[in-house]
Amino acid sequence: MTSRLLLLLSLAALASCSAANNESSSNRKNQGPVAHNTVVECILYDGMTKQSAQLSTIDSGAEVQVMDTVDAYFVKARVSKDGKVLNGYMYRTCFPQR
Repeated sequence: MTSRLLLLLSLAALASCSAANNESSSNRKNQGPVAHNTVVECILYDGMTKQSAQLSTIDSGAEVQVMDTVDAYFVKARVSKDGKVLNGYMYRTCFPQR
């Protein structure tokens, strides 16, 4: 009897953990690009290394749509400049700490 009760409690605990995991991941999927303003002049790169091609220089205070936080150093960004939309990568240090 106690082994069945222990089994049911462990299954209930596993089910609640997986349900909480599904809820948190579904919230992230619904978020779109978030507008941020740069605090310093930055460069929009084609890739995630400093050796990548430079697409554009973004002035201080310019609005940038951050689409994804790629890693600890870069974010995927979308910028409108001179009537063109450019997609690329920028350093996180271009934006204020939140």
